[in-house]
Amino acid sequence: MKEHISFTDKLKYKFDNFVSQGTISMIKGLGVITLIVITLFGGFLLALGLHPDHEDNFNIFESVWVNLTHALDPGVLGNHDENWPFRIFMLLTTVLGLVIISTLIGLVSNGILTKLEVLRKGRSFVIEEGHVLILGWSSKIFTIIPELVEANENQKKGVIVILADMDKVVMEDEIKDKVGGTGNTQVICRTGNPIDVHDLQIANPFETKAIVILDKENENSDSQIIKTIVAIVTNPNRREAPYHITAEIEDKKNFDVAKMVGKDEVELILSDEIISKIMVQTSRQSGLSVVYQDLMDFDGDEIYFEFASSLEGKTFREILFAYEDSAIMGIQYADGHVDINPSMDTVFSKNDKVIGITEDDDTLLPNAAPDTDIKAHESKIVYTESEPMEAEEILIVGWNNRARYIVSELDNYVPKESTVKIVSKFEDAGKTIKKLNKNVENITISFEVQDTTDRETLESMHLENYDYIILLSYQNYFPIQEADAQSLITLLHLRNFTEVHGSKYKIVSEMLDIRNRQLADITSADDFIVSDKLISLLMSQVAEEKDLMRVFEDLFDAEGSEIYIKPAKEYVQVGQSMNFYTVLESAARKNEVAIGYRNIARAKDAKNQYGVVLNPKKSELFTLEENDMVIVLSED
Repeated sequence: MKEHISFTDKLKYKFDNFVSQGTISMIKGLGVITLIVITLFGGFLLALGLHPDHEDNFNIFESVWVNLTHALDPGVLGNHDENWPFRIFMLLTTVLGLVIISTLIGLVSNGILTKLEVLRKGRSFVIEEGHVLILGWSSKIFTIIPELVEANENQKKGVIVILADMDKVVMEDEIKDKVGGTGNTQVICRTGNPIDVHDLQIANPFETKAIVILDKENENSDSQIIKTIVAIVTNPNRREAPYHITAEIEDKKNFDVAKMVGKDEVELILSDEIISKIMVQTSRQSGLSVVYQDLMDFDGDEIYFEFASSLEGKTFREILFAYEDSAIMGIQYADGHVDINPSMDTVFSKNDKVIGITEDDDTLLPNAAPDTDIKAHESKIVYTESEPMEAEEILIVGWNNRARYIVSELDNYVPKESTVKIVSKFEDAGKTIKKLNKNVENITISFEVQDTTDRETLESMHLENYDYIILLSYQNYFPIQEADAQSLITLLHLRNFTEVHGSKYKIVSEMLDIRNRQLADITSADDFIVSDKLISLLMSQVAEEKDLMRVFEDLFDAEGSEIYIKPAKEYVQVGQSMNFYTVLESAARKNEVAIGYRNIARAKDAKNQYGVVLNPKKSELFTLEENDMVIVLSED
């Protein structure tokens, strides 16, 4: 394997791009011709015996020098008033000099204009190091850039490089218009095809901190993403150190191929499956959507990994109480394995890392007061069994390829004898639903063909009988904008029914284009819109910390521990003042980890995160009321 590009090679590449090779060659040729002509004119002047002073003569060196000065400086011509033959000869030399100088100016000017045109086209080499490289262009980029800018706030300087098959000026204008200022982060745009090895080299992938590969909207982009991964990892000039690549794959059938190509250098986000899991989890638990968004963006608290040598030999239960202003989630073992909410008696060993929710990467510190000063209010801890789950009734409106993942995922969570009713404009979904009915254990699926944008049709469905409604786009039947328009019409009807009839049901809807999500503004934590923004946020997080993918895979998986929002009265005495250590202790006795709570009185207050509080300071006193909830990591 060859070494990656050296600093000397970079300088040479930069110089070669400063002016075109054609311009340099022509300037060299002009210099040679000028030297030859001036020498010949010097010989002629010497042979003719011309001199400003009639009684004197030049030697060969003086003759060449006089011709050169007259060629370069026409003003010298007026200094010879006495010898007309000499003046006429020098006039010819001066005219020749004007031609040479004009040609030189033209060549240099053309070289500069050519370079400016190259810069405008975005084809010059990127010499920055430690940058995040984004390959491709889609609406996700307008979410990813602000997140990366936010992540770079505590750094001296950050650099984002974008390589896409678009005009550089157009990219810069769109970023300026839709993202705005980028603070201490410099955004560099380059034009090129990410699957072309030569174009890829322009963006200097050899010195990147992370590489993010975006899909092409309105296209089956998995094949393009796989080609881009191949272009990076098989480049003959690639670096020896492993890359950190984050990419999105839509079709599960292509996942194994992409992983086979990228191996451990690539983190693949299976977008359809992840969005399906998020839709199922958020539809079943009010406020969970806010928790996920808070964890996935860089505004507020995020998930970080950190060594903690002072905690070696302690159990996971002890570690939970060692942090005053960080919420511990789990452990990353020395071999890289991630364990969210491990057994409370798990021992923290050398080279293990704690996984916690905290404000920044330098605030995950075991800074709690000594054990003797930590006072969980024992008298306020209660222990109750969770109420048995009742069969659920779920309505799915719309249909696309994600629906089969959603139905399968629902089967992992809902109790037996639950029902799922699917209503779609198109009858071809019936074949897939028949197959799904054979593979599910806890639910019974029914199917109807109806106009899902018709108000009377929706009103006749007795929506108040359903626990929650999942609204899917017709992605496979209409272009993106038309599919989103159909979803928006249905969503507005559903919202209006809750206002007019006082119906109470949770709505989780899907918008394909991030920009359309803003048109359907969220009205409460029970009214959640899933879009590619979540995938964009996840890609930003994984680009900053590779191992976060293991954490989110665990949280999204029905196996193992997930995030649950449970009644506070199952953990503590409600209506009484206490600290969060009390909630943490009560949850730990159930082999759960408390990471926050939800104040239901603020459930409609968007400015206060719909009442969701993640990672509260544990020693501060607060009060949980009758309907308030506790946010925990639990296996069920």
